[in-house]
Amino acid sequence: MNDQGSGTAHVSEATDPATVPVTAQATVPATNAATLRDQAVRAAVEQGLVGPAAPIAGLLDVTGIRTSAAALRAAFEAVTPPDTPVLHAFAVKASPLVPVLRLLRDAGIGAEVASPGELALARAAGVPPTHTVLDSPAKTPAELREALALGIAVNADNPQELARLDSMTQSAPTRSPIGLRVNPQIGGGSIGALSTATATSKFGVALLDDGAREWVVQAYLDRPWMTRLHAHSGSQGMPLELMVRGVAATYELAEEINGRAGRQQIDTLDIGGGLPVNFGSDEESPTHAQYARRLKSRVPGLLDGRYGLVTEFGRSLLAKHGTILARVEYAKSAGTRPIAVTHAGVQVAPRTVYAPASWPLRIAAYDAKGRTKSGPPVGQDIAGPACFAGDLLAENRPLPLLEQGDYAAALDTGAYYFAHHYSYNSLARPGVYGFAAGPGDEVTFATVREPQTLEEIVAESGGGRRDALRDL
Repeated sequence: MNDQGSGTAHVSEATDPATVPVTAQATVPATNAATLRDQAVRAAVEQGLVGPAAPIAGLLDVTGIRTSAAALRAAFEAVTPPDTPVLHAFAVKASPLVPVLRLLRDAGIGAEVASPGELALARAAGVPPTHTVLDSPAKTPAELREALALGIAVNADNPQELARLDSMTQSAPTRSPIGLRVNPQIGGGSIGALSTATATSKFGVALLDDGAREWVVQAYLDRPWMTRLHAHSGSQGMPLELMVRGVAATYELAEEINGRAGRQQIDTLDIGGGLPVNFGSDEESPTHAQYARRLKSRVPGLLDGRYGLVTEFGRSLLAKHGTILARVEYAKSAGTRPIAVTHAGVQVAPRTVYAPASWPLRIAAYDAKGRTKSGPPVGQDIAGPACFAGDLLAENRPLPLLEQGDYAAALDTGAYYFAHHYSYNSLARPGVYGFAAGPGDEVTFATVREPQTLEEIVAESGGGRRDALRDL
């Protein structure tokens, strides 16, 4: 059985990145993010990070990421008593890049992982097991054994997985906090594919199904070592009020379980992430602080210090701090509509290309030297390089007219757009570079991920086994 007395997020101060003072993390230059982005684009062109030989690159605002991490921590510190255990575990799927995870770790943010690959990335970044949470609806026995051996928190998804954990914890005691994911079935937001608390969601135990709630309560009563409860209702497209309803339903269930147990068996609630992002302007709205205050108003018992908290934000931490910059290879027209043919399309933005109404992106226009382009707005298509007609980042978008050699920048792409690479046409993964302003507004870069080479494309496509099928 689990030999850890508490499932809360306590670790020693010597190894705990969350002990970094929030005030220190929040000390950042006052440069306007949009202005810094413009400076970074120009510097990227001047320094050759993008150009004819490297026509696409991803840019990450390091200062912005640090600021968001500090704001998240401050938001929940403002609504919880001192010393309340709160672990903010970044959803690694939003940016599976080791330097980014390391930056967040240094800013006091842990990792929420959903695969062996994501766990390997978090470990490579130095995220300690005590600041790591394993979630997935399809964990294998090997994944579970590794997590339990390391002391990583595990949220079981369903009764069959819980039965596996029963067997494993009986044969090998673990320090891992263990919980169960439930689906409060509160309904969906505007993007069905990202709504995880619908009546038929594949995630968690559906609380409103016949007999399910009583089964959950009894599952805890039968397992006094199970100390966490987890729910995540959705992400982009979810209104705050619906998110709060999902958290409230989870809190009420925890209170019921603790009441039936006659003690505080559940000591930590994992409320997931999912704060939506405003893709319409540079404004960050809603904010983590607004969400935390609404939770404080609507679910005060959650934040009165009796429960430790875990959050799993991803997109809301990074989206505003990323830009995909692509060179305009050709400028043409069809049916009188101008078309800027760029090197950014479905390979970096599959959601935008295949579901543009749900995932519209802002586009900024820059000239061949990386300077903000001026001129009257002209409706034009921003096309990608892939061989199908729908490979468009934007359709009939009013912008200063882009010409050959100019640059189109897809904004708000710091989350998922560097994770969703799609190998259509064997297009190479772009390089990703972090940037920050130095003395005199000089922009400096650090390589996060090298551009993928042709040799790497061939190798991962079986290039070393070209004769493998000939003898069958």
